[in-house]
Amino acid sequence: MAKKILITGASSGFGELTTRTLLSGGHTVAASMRDISGRNKHAADALAAAGAHLVEIDVTDDDSVAAGVRQAIDLAGGMDVLINNAGIGVLGLQEAFAPEDWHRLFEINVFGVQRMNRAILPYFRKQHSGLLLHVSSLLGRMTIPFYGPYNASKWALEALAENYRTELSAFGVDSCIVEPGGFPTSFIDRLMKPGDSSRDPGYGDMAQAPGAALANFEQGLAANKQQDPQLVADAILKLVDTPAGKRPFRTVVDKLGMGDPIEGYNDHLAEVTSNVYTAFGMADMLQLKA
Repeated sequence: MAKKILITGASSGFGELTTRTLLSGGHTVAASMRDISGRNKHAADALAAAGAHLVEIDVTDDDSVAAGVRQAIDLAGGMDVLINNAGIGVLGLQEAFAPEDWHRLFEINVFGVQRMNRAILPYFRKQHSGLLLHVSSLLGRMTIPFYGPYNASKWALEALAENYRTELSAFGVDSCIVEPGGFPTSFIDRLMKPGDSSRDPGYGDMAQAPGAALANFEQGLAANKQQDPQLVADAILKLVDTPAGKRPFRTVVDKLGMGDPIEGYNDHLAEVTSNVYTAFGMADMLQLKA
């Protein structure tokens, strides 16, 4: 059944690819991004030509989010799915990221998601259906050096999505997470660097390690053609097409070797969560009332 979908961060990377994949799957898509008439005009025009409705949304701005969500609902003639895809990564020594760096990152990766969810949820609850789909990361399940603030933001996102899952289940609103590994997209080109390089000398040779680690990772991506970003778009399409109440809560997407152990971790957490909720008489909150 065709869905009406709003996706954030549609100008590039997973967002652009997912928008095109959803359109090809017969869905109506409101593709949102910043600066539609400026630096993202080319991307916006291309998606409009492919059949998407274009909406200007800056997830860090309350008014922009509220107006953009209203416009998306009007353009699509309703709304069934929100895909929280907008995000930014980091690279550097954690100590070197100043508090303002953390604020900027969380404004997009965490607070931006909360703004979008709060804007759409009254509509979803009123119609007693809807899907919040959160694009997280395998780095929201484990840490790797030199991505510290990003790890923290995605761990926060995972908790946010888990709580929405339980608090919204009685209203027929689903909350799911997609956890991609590292993929060769423009996301890598826009990694935020630390704002306080004065800390680098205290780390000696370690200060050069983040750059070296990224270079090694990019070599690994180049050598593994299976790690195709289309896999992420396909996983999102599959979740959208899966009937309410049948969707897995977490979906891992990775061909670099991290996926299997993370899936095991997720399965174990799901068992622990089920046992705890059962012990406290809340097991019904884990089941969607479709």
